[in-house]
Amino acid sequence: MKVLGVLGSPRVGGNSDILLDQALAGAKGAGAEVDKVLLCQAKISGCLDCTKCNEAGVCAIQDDMQTLYPKILEADAIIHSVPVYFWAMTAQMKAYLDRWCALFDAEWRWHKAYWPQMKGKRIGLITLCGDANVATADPIVHSFKNTCEFTGLHLIGVVRASASARGEIAGNEAAKKEAYDLGKKAAQKE
Repeated sequence: MKVLGVLGSPRVGGNSDILLDQALAGAKGAGAEVDKVLLCQAKISGCLDCTKCNEAGVCAIQDDMQTLYPKILEADAIIHSVPVYFWAMTAQMKAYLDRWCALFDAEWRWHKAYWPQMKGKRIGLITLCGDANVATADPIVHSFKNTCEFTGLHLIGVVRASASARGEIAGNEAAKKEAYDLGKKAAQKE
């Protein structure tokens, strides 16, 4: 089993990163091979809607997303961790997700070459907000749920937590356990 962690926070070592590390520790503890991507250290442009990918399934933009496509395809599960910025996901996470369109054809079906690797892929989500009311993260959760429903991916779980100051989440044992358990679930065969 391969579990990919994708950090959508621009703050390495922050709350989203701490919980992602917990999830990856859970996956590793359950026997999975883990890998982690820091989107803030990658150069990923937004989708241009040039439609060049519709035919061949290859994005025309030559940037760091080209190195991420194989990781996405090879992973059995992908855990995304992203904080709430202005009631939505960060720009880094949005650009990365928008570039998934290269995996689809013009009818918004998985390209035939990718379907075997994407079919049933498990997706996990960790999202944090500075608001004590974790429902502030609902727009992000909604986006991931809709994406999974539309594409046939399997949303295995969502961890929502509240933290503001850098590293504050390290003191939240319940959130860390929830993230760890999400990682364990990601490493299990269904």
